[in-house]
Amino acid sequence: MTTPEPQAATPPPGCPAHRAGGPPAPAAQLYGAAVADDPHGLYARLREQHGPVAPIELEPGVEAWLVLGYAELLELTRNEKLFSKDSRRWRVPAEGRLKPDSRLLPMTAWRPTLLNLDGGEHQRLRGAVAQTLGRIDHRQLRETTETAANSLIDSWGPDGTADLIAQYARRLPLLVFTQLLGLPAEMGPHLIELISHFVDSSEKSVRANAEFQAILTDLVRRSRAEPGADLTSWLLAHQAGLSDEEALHHLVVILVAGNETTINWTGNTLRLLLTDRRFRSTLAGGRLTVADALEEVLWRDPPTQNFPGRWATGDTVLGGQYISAGDMLVLGLAGANADPAVHAASDGIAGNRAHLAWGAGRHVCPAQHPARLIVETALETLLHRLPDLQLAVPANELAWRQSPWSRALVSLPVLYSAFTPPRAPAPERPPWTPPTLSPPSDSTPSDGTSTERTAGSGRLALRSWWNSLAGWWSGR
Repeated sequence: MTTPEPQAATPPPGCPAHRAGGPPAPAAQLYGAAVADDPHGLYARLREQHGPVAPIELEPGVEAWLVLGYAELLELTRNEKLFSKDSRRWRVPAEGRLKPDSRLLPMTAWRPTLLNLDGGEHQRLRGAVAQTLGRIDHRQLRETTETAANSLIDSWGPDGTADLIAQYARRLPLLVFTQLLGLPAEMGPHLIELISHFVDSSEKSVRANAEFQAILTDLVRRSRAEPGADLTSWLLAHQAGLSDEEALHHLVVILVAGNETTINWTGNTLRLLLTDRRFRSTLAGGRLTVADALEEVLWRDPPTQNFPGRWATGDTVLGGQYISAGDMLVLGLAGANADPAVHAASDGIAGNRAHLAWGAGRHVCPAQHPARLIVETALETLLHRLPDLQLAVPANELAWRQSPWSRALVSLPVLYSAFTPPRAPAPERPPWTPPTLSPPSDSTPSDGTSTERTAGSGRLALRSWWNSLAGWWSGR
């Protein structure tokens, strides 16, 4: 599908659809209950009122554009000259209108990662991450995921109840990721505990942040000195020549983005399997499969429903709206998937992977294949072990988190009767002792435009950005 390339434009004098300094008012709120309770209705109303590009507020007084058109979103993600990933172009903070404690900072602050760069530097870092992820042995990954899933199911009590978000979807990914990164298997529960302190902003969050930084710092240094068959070692050895600091930043991206997306995809698919009659029959040998459910969720309730973003490099037009230089554009992934212009010429979504759940263009998610394998294995293992799963509450009582970014359930309580007794306990291992390292020092240049490239251990700078990244996808 091709669309005419946007042209630089000056809005006509007195144009009622344009407001100097950003999108027109009034703008819909992309926060709070509306985006959690009925996002599909919200996106449909915005499309009807404004077309494929709609004015929104991300928080009071902070305007942006939500791109809801499928073709417009493709154009947005493919045209780096007009729409940059560099958030330092954003007019709102430049004009002093973004509060120091804004909840938008975790998702919009610039960092030296593949998420925030354009051009050659982005390609260098993306190539390193994508090729490193491509080295994962899929058979081994499936076995690791199945083992972790079984261990979680075995840990549940014999009363036949569970919360599949808190006790399964939220715990499983890190049990797998720790082993992929080269951390001891027993570190999984500990990392889950640390991250819970970050997300909940508990009284232990500062200490947890320092310990998490020390764990990753120690991991990078050990992997540099004694490489193993793991993602950390492969990333450090990649021909792109990542410094320890660059590798550290990207390990955090893998942990945070990969963890939260996998959690939401697992939870949303379990909800579909348990509430939709088409898939309930699947559990008893019907026509539709778990793979079908996974694909339908990516179309209708993708784990990331909106994502910032792009920043206009100059005045232009997109979807009939006048975009000013420095404006922020949010990728409406769920809204674009529901674009009637796409589905009108389609017979349905079964077997169709043309959705935009993973983004598009050069910044399309490089981890989608291992993520799919982890989620599919987690679902199949659970349904095999507990084939009579059913919701413990009416489906309309399930609550969604109030996040403009994630599409995620608060909880998913279930009942089951086919409880499988735990297997014999594994031999005891000596307890894992975290490294006694000081929090890494800040080595990011004061102008924030580049990072120090070192071949050795170097100065490892995670800064305080893990604190904000931990709340990145939760949108709290």
